[in-house]
Amino acid sequence: MQKEIKLIINKSREFLSKKFPKYNEKLPYAITVLITLIVVISGIKIFVELTENIHTDVLGTFDTKITEYIISFRNPSLTNYFTFVTEVGDALGYLVVFTLCSLIFYFVFKRLKYIGQLVFVLFLTLTSNLILKQIVNRARPTLEHLVTVETLSYPSGHAMTAMAFYGFLIYLITTFKIKKVFKFILITLLATLILSIGISRIYLGVHFPSDILGGFIAGFVWVIFCILLLNLLKVFKTDSKT
Repeated sequence: MQKEIKLIINKSREFLSKKFPKYNEKLPYAITVLITLIVVISGIKIFVELTENIHTDVLGTFDTKITEYIISFRNPSLTNYFTFVTEVGDALGYLVVFTLCSLIFYFVFKRLKYIGQLVFVLFLTLTSNLILKQIVNRARPTLEHLVTVETLSYPSGHAMTAMAFYGFLIYLITTFKIKKVFKFILITLLATLILSIGISRIYLGVHFPSDILGGFIAGFVWVIFCILLLNLLKVFKTDSKT
């Protein structure tokens, strides 16, 4: 990602030097930040459009058909699996996973900054999810709930946090200097976990499919935002020393 950001900055410099022999040296950085904002705002726009349509007949039909299809597979084995998966996507699950990741980052990779970055991602996601739930104020489905829930429905906190937390972990894994086969296995497992957590909330009757979709989109926006922000800071810091 740093290479891509540096490429944008360098291309901006080349363009500006040709068009304007004398230009502000900070302008290429401003252009890069603007492009970053456009990417993030585009994701937010998609989320807002989905949110504005959650009470429409079209989305209502979508929710009903997808929900009926998923719960048609209910059986004791799948219920046990999705109950476990949804617990992994709950507070205690993240505490366990975060602790394990922190130990690995500290003792194996010697990178305390990864721990701070995960905390930053989690804080942004959880805070924004609570705010969004209160703003939208959507009630839970009236289906039988196979697990206990107390909060509002949209966007799904489980889906949003899973996408943000495990999605950011996937990004970190791509930067690790480990064998490609291990990267592939870890990324596949995490991607499967993200999808499973989302499906589990529909299967267990506590979320509409549109709640999950909204949560995934919002979580993905935070992943992109955090990745771009952290890499921009790295590039700016490196360039300031040269």
